Amino acid sequence: MGSPVHRVSLGDTWSRQMHPDIESERYMQSFDVERLTNILDGGAQNTALRRKVESIIHSYPEFSCKDNYFMTQNERYKAAMRRAFHIRLIARRLGWLEDGRELGYAYRALSGDVALNIHRVFVRALRSLGSEEQIAKWDPLCKNIQIIATYAQTELGHGTYLQGLETEATYDAATQEFVIHSPTLTATKWWPGDLGRSATHALVQAQLICSGARRGMHAFIVPIRSLQDHTPLPGIIIGDIGPKMDFDQTDNGFLQLNHVRVPRENMLSRFAQLHALSTGMKAMMSEFCTQGAEMCRRACGGHGYSKLSGLPSLVTKLSASCTYEGENTVLYLQVARFLVKSYLQTQMSPGSTPQRSLSPSVAYLTAPDLARCPAQRAADFLCPELYTTAWAHVAVRLIKDSVQHLQTLTQSGADQHEAWNQTTVIHLQAAKVHCYYVTVKGFTEALEKLENEPAIQQVLKRLCDLHAIHGILTNSGDFLHDAFLSGAQVDMARTAYLDLLRLIRKDAILLTDAFDFTDQCLNSALGCYDGNVYERLFQWAQKSPTNTQENPAYEEYIRPLLQSWRSKL
Repeated sequence: MGSPVHRVSLGDTWSRQMHPDIESERYMQSFDVERLTNILDGGAQNTALRRKVESIIHSYPEFSCKDNYFMTQNERYKAAMRRAFHIRLIARRLGWLEDGRELGYAYRALSGDVALNIHRVFVRALRSLGSEEQIAKWDPLCKNIQIIATYAQTELGHGTYLQGLETEATYDAATQEFVIHSPTLTATKWWPGDLGRSATHALVQAQLICSGARRGMHAFIVPIRSLQDHTPLPGIIIGDIGPKMDFDQTDNGFLQLNHVRVPRENMLSRFAQLHALSTGMKAMMSEFCTQGAEMCRRACGGHGYSKLSGLPSLVTKLSASCTYEGENTVLYLQVARFLVKSYLQTQMSPGSTPQRSLSPSVAYLTAPDLARCPAQRAADFLCPELYTTAWAHVAVRLIKDSVQHLQTLTQSGADQHEAWNQTTVIHLQAAKVHCYYVTVKGFTEALEKLENEPAIQQVLKRLCDLHAIHGILTNSGDFLHDAFLSGAQVDMARTAYLDLLRLIRKDAILLTDAFDFTDQCLNSALGCYDGNVYERLFQWAQKSPTNTQENPAYEEYIRPLLQSWRSKL
């Protein structure tokens, strides 16, 4: 057993020695770290392939991210475009497929700090929404970078609420063209990555208008820049939206369309179904990650405030994930609508209407329920069946409660829309508990597949236990509300939680090692494998351009301030 030794240093002469504190953490291993890495990668062969790709990527100076923290917005953008350019060259030379593991591992090695990420989103949307003929036409152009594409949905005045988008696509039957138009300022497309400076085409989400009637949202491929000289095409007003919390390497842009005509075949003609399970998981995981990253930043004290730690950038990027691809509260409410429909489905009397089978994620709505938790001691809370049942119980109660509040309002005369708006807080709570139940249930099921890995199964079960109990303690009011848990049982759960912290602490470094992120990928003075944080912080600080450039404020301000006393003598 042993931790991987393939990690490459950043050229620091002192980093050949492991810090003794880190070395002691890795000395006695309760499980095979390399084996867990293989499991996380989906097999030893994938681990080997990933490391091979990482070694290739890290051998090219063009892919270095070490100067990112000292770059301007323009420099970050250019560096990200340089990486996108060279990664394509390498992919072609080595025969890496567009959808192959190698390219995915290459992007992971660079922590996504590469331009044209939304180009890949466009490709996925094309394959999901396009007809076979449209895919055959546009996919090769994207694959060979004959065009650079982006996905333009969010507008200045509307984001997650798709039905509120204002961009119009009016069908002209005489020419068999669609006229794409931004009728108001708030209809300006706002935020799409790769739009500000890079893209030549955009997949524009717009309200379809035929014969004067609105037909809902549809997607249209719209050329926006010349393929000859990259200038905006007629009717296109386009640019970069300016500074952001992070993502300086991404040219998030704005787009106004002034009666731009595209041929009929540029409307994507197939529809996809935006599933409740993935919607809820996106919302929950992005919130977990954002809270976790901020907790880690604070745990590092003052050094966590330094960009060189890598944590401020991580926190701001993760904070953004709570908004892009759907604002989390709105996504949770989409889950809540699904839960309401599912619960009502369980209440239908047999034979009244054809009953559809419940989705597996909500099958617990019809499972036998316990009125009281049977736990009698702290160790009982380490039983997956007990805490999974506890989460299911609370989820069912909150879903039922949200439905009853909704029905009470509608029965008193409120219309469906108003009743929903007045009960969203309750629906939101139910959706969050449902999502937490899904993660606990999924974790326990994944553990069952590790029966042949007892040491790894044990260490991961402790994490599963911790996740489940942490949620119970954080949301203890929901479990106490109907006396499913007693106060004494909450105390038992807390005892089990504290005992788990002590055990997991011993494996914390090893569990982190198992993810096998390289130093270059993390780009953190505090997160490097060897643990020499102070030496690295000091060395990286020396690279700041301000330490080698003349002080721009000295002659004009500092020198006069320091010498002003002479005039008074």
